[in-house]
Order: sequence, then C-alpha cells, then structure tokens
Amino acid sequence: MTVPTRGAATACTAAPLAGFGAARSGTSAAARIAERHLRLLGAGRSGPAKPASSAGAAAEEPAGSAGRLVLTAPGAVADCALDWSGPIAAPLDDETGVQAACGIMHVHGRSAGSPRPLGVDYASAVSGVLAVHGLLAAAIGRMRGGGPAGVRTSAAQAALLSVGQYLAAATAPDDCRPEEPGPGGPPFTSADGVLFEIETFDAQTWQRFWSLLGADRAVLARAWRPFLHRYATAACPLPAELHRTAAAHVFRETAGAAQAAGISLVRVRGGADAPAAGGPGAASRPPWRFTAPEGAGPPAEPPPPHRPRAALPLEGLVVVESTRRVQGPLAGHLLRLLGADVVRIEPPGGDPLRWMPPMVGTCSARFLALNRGKHVLEIDIKTAAGQREVRELAAGADVFLHNWAPRKAAAFGLDHADLLAVHPGLVYAHASGWGGAEGAGAAMGGAEPLGTDFLVQAHSGLGALVRPHGERPAPSLMTLTDVLGGLVSAEGVLAGLLARCRGRGGGRVDSSLYDAALVLASAGACGDGPAEQPLTRRPLWGPLHAPLSTADGYLALGPRARSAPGEAARALGAAGRHADPCAAVAAHCRDRTAAESAERLRRAGLSATPVCTDLAALATDPRFAGALETDGAAFVRSPWEFTP
Repeated sequence: MTVPTRGAATACTAAPLAGFGAARSGTSAAARIAERHLRLLGAGRSGPAKPASSAGAAAEEPAGSAGRLVLTAPGAVADCALDWSGPIAAPLDDETGVQAACGIMHVHGRSAGSPRPLGVDYASAVSGVLAVHGLLAAAIGRMRGGGPAGVRTSAAQAALLSVGQYLAAATAPDDCRPEEPGPGGPPFTSADGVLFEIETFDAQTWQRFWSLLGADRAVLARAWRPFLHRYATAACPLPAELHRTAAAHVFRETAGAAQAAGISLVRVRGGADAPAAGGPGAASRPPWRFTAPEGAGPPAEPPPPHRPRAALPLEGLVVVESTRRVQGPLAGHLLRLLGADVVRIEPPGGDPLRWMPPMVGTCSARFLALNRGKHVLEIDIKTAAGQREVRELAAGADVFLHNWAPRKAAAFGLDHADLLAVHPGLVYAHASGWGGAEGAGAAMGGAEPLGTDFLVQAHSGLGALVRPHGERPAPSLMTLTDVLGGLVSAEGVLAGLLARCRGRGGGRVDSSLYDAALVLASAGACGDGPAEQPLTRRPLWGPLHAPLSTADGYLALGPRARSAPGEAARALGAAGRHADPCAAVAAHCRDRTAAESAERLRRAGLSATPVCTDLAALATDPRFAGALETDGAAFVRSPWEFTP
C-alpha cells in the first residue's frame, strides 16, 4: 500500500488473512466464534487442527478442552488451545459454570438483587476473540523473525477479564466506595408501552429532561448519583417516582423532551424489531472495517524485527493511545499485555477517571485495571502545539488508537490521512460507539445519541437477548459491549499489524460497540454452511436455570442437570419428596451448602457450580492464584500463555 498526500481511503482489496489457512477442532461456542472471525479476516480452510509443534496426527483433546484453532501460512504457523478453566483450579466445563464461578452472574445480577446468568454465551464469545488475538499476535511474532508458535487461553480467564474493573474496585483498600448496589433502575416505560433508555453524563442535562416531564427536583437530586455511577456499580436503584413520571407521558412527548434537553434516548429493542438479532447478514458482517490509502507516496517500512529472546510477540512495537472510559483503554491494555509499549495521551492534569473511587494509593482501582503499565503523556490535543506533538508521536509509532467522538479527529487534524502522511506504515484504529448502526437516532430527530454501552445494548437488541423469554428486555448493567468492543478493536489492530508484516503498509481499522453487540447477537449463528442464522430467539429458561438458593449462597446447575431434573433429584437423594422433580431439587439445595450439593451432583456426572457472590473472595481463593495478582488491589493477569 502507498500513502496519499491527503484524503481518500478505499476498502482494502485483500483481507488481512488472505492466503492463510485456519482449522478448528471442538464444537464450543468459543471455538466456533474464533473460527468465524478468522474466516471473516480472510483465512481459508486448512487441514485438521493440531498443534503447530506436532509432527503426526492431531493430538487427542485433553479433558476440559473447549477446542483448538490452528492458523497456517508460509513463514507463520500458530496454534491456540482453548480451555474452560485454564489456570483456575476448579472443575469448570461449560458456560454456566464459568459465569457462576468467575463473577459474571454476580455482577450481571446486581441490578436484579441476586445472581443471574446472561442469556448469551458471553465468556465463550470473549474467549473466542482472545484466541484470535493470540493467534494473530503469534503470527506477527513469527513473521518478525521470532515469537511463539503456541498460545493457550480459557473461558474462565475471559470471564475474569470481563469483570476486572469490578474486581479491582471490590479489593481496593480505600474505604470511599460508591453506594451499595441494589435492584431497580432503567429502562423506563412510556404511557403507550414503549421501553426506552437514556444517557447523559451531565447533571444539568439530567435535570432539564426530567423537569420537562414534571419530575420533582428533590427526586432528581437523589437519583442522579446512582444513575451516574451505574457503570461502576452495575446497579442503578432509582426512585419509583421517576418510573411513574416516565409512565405518565407517551413516547413522542418523552422523545421531544429528550431533544429539547439534549439527553440521549433510544428505544429498547427486542424480537422482530431488533436489527442485531433479526437483520439479514448479521452473522457474516465483520466487526471491523479495514481501509487502505489511495494514491502515491513514500513506501511504508515493515514493523521492527522481533527482539532476540523476547518473551511476548509484540515486544518492540509502539502503540500511541488517546482514549477514555473502557473500550479504548481496554484495547490498549490488551496490546500491552501482548508486549507492546503503550504511550497513553491524557489531557493536562490527567484523565478525570483517575480519581474515581475506590482508590489504590493516588489512583482509581478501576482506572488501574485498564491502564497499568502504560507510559502517560499529558497533551492538550485541542491546541495546535498539542496536535503537532501527537503527529510527532505517531511518526515513531506502529499503532495510533483513539475513541474520540465522530468528526473530532478531522477537527484536530489527526485523522487517518493526516497521520499516514507522517508515517505510511501506521495502523490507525478508531474504536467508536455506533459504527455503521442504522436508526440509532430515530427518536432524536436523526441526531446520533451518545455511543455508550447501555444505549448500544438497547438499540441492538442485545438487551433482549441477555434476558429470558417472558422477562422484559433490559440492557445488562455489566459493561458487556464496552469490554467486548475493546477486544474487537484490539483484534482489528492485530490484523492490521499482520497485514503490515506482509508488506501492505499502514491502513485504518474501524470498530464499534455496536459491532461488539452484533458479535454477541450472532453467537447463535456459529456453525458451518449457508444455513447459519443470527440468534433471533430469546433464551427459554426453565425453573432450574436461575441459580438455586442454598444454605450459604447459590448454586448454578449445568445444562444436563437443568434438562434432566429427575436425574438431578435422584443424584441428590431427593427423588420422591415432591411430585415435581424441579421443586425437589430446589428444596434439597436450600437446606445444604452449595459445595455439598455440587459435589453430589458431580459424583453422578452432573455439573454444578457454587456461585461467586463476593468478588473480593476471588482474590484470596488459592484456586484463582494463577489468574489473579495483587498490587494494592486484585488485577487480572494476562489471559494468554505463550509457548515456543
């Protein structure tokens, strides 16, 4: 690729993995999602998946395996082993067990008042993308003249990464914490039955909107803090008066108030009107968009060679990051964990989120979970001098990553063409909120709403898919798309770096929170052949799907125990105590500890997992020592293990 003097960009004529082969073994959602992403990046089909180091037939998959992926091309061979539990010394062998043991059910359930499973295979989706990260990074290292050939990751490590900010906050020594989470919160329902979500980070905008609808000012003041902090707490216990205020107005009136006040508002979609779930081609739509520059210009330099004895595949590469909140910082954090040197640009005085309690020393625990180990430069990117400094940084970097609002990069003179003019080999990444989403601003006169996690869940239909049939659609207050959006962004960056290793120069990669929502919504489409379809039906849960109350907490039953309650009742010695075997199982578990019932079920070949209800307990649990480390608070170790 060559770089223009200014301006135009066109779609890449060759996919980043064109000419590579990919193979999968295993049928888990994680393995299938990973394979689909490799195909969407251009990899063709190859022979059976076996370790790159094996000389003969593919090795038998070990117990606890969730599959294996192999990526092959001349000069670059890498394989990834996917596990359920990874370094965690616990018997985890399915999505339910991972969500239960690693805190996902606890965090997602905070807004309901008790642990709840997500209706999508979230840990599997995250681990599938992590597997692609590992394969791409290993291939980059090999093509730079060194690097590992093998990598391992797991659904449990993916789950811990997903709750990493909540874990850090729960284990911080600071006593100044946000209010205790409680049930309740958005979405709201209008007088004509429309479910809707709102978003603002400004207290005056919040007050204007609700005042236009006639809400009491004292109620607004009381409600603002839990609303603002819901990203940190995964809960939003709002006063019932706000729901009554919303229910007193038809949706058209509420949308008008939102436009007048400047608050973002979207419908909560579900079922047939959800574009993510029902849109044609959702399963085959890539979650990234790659573009290459047009025109003639200086040739791009390849990435620097792999350092001798380097332990990680991206060592020697430099990432410049100008991001905030979760999605962008997480993408940079993942690239750092893969070995890159990350230079983080913050405004003069530092990112305000550094001082969001609880604190570890002088810095927010949540902030550290995403930004530890980065080099920080304070630059005012709104000034000509600051913009010049950013261009100088980009000239010496391999990646420039930002998640600025639409049109900000052009206004700063720091768009794709501006930076490729000073560094033709630069991989330029934009992690946005909405990407190519259609109709997000329909309720706001066409104005695009804020591109935040909960609004994206609402509009994409993900808020319906995470909850079972019969329950009202509502976005999870766990930051699902922020986390997966960061992973998808890093995935695109790695694909861009691999293309650069193959002599294609620099380019641009765009991804979004909305793209991440589509990855989850299309998880039901994993499979082979043209019959793939996106997940269009909400999950159907029986009486044993939600965690069961026990004498000391909760127990989550695995798929077989849920679908065969009679067998579970016999394993527990509860058969015949109730006419309904589901009731017999529930009654038995109520009187015993979760560990006791889980052990009895496992002896009968039925999986069951005690549910984590205290994230802080994970940090002191010896079973999790291989996945967590403590440095003032508990942080998640790298989710990859590389081997030569």
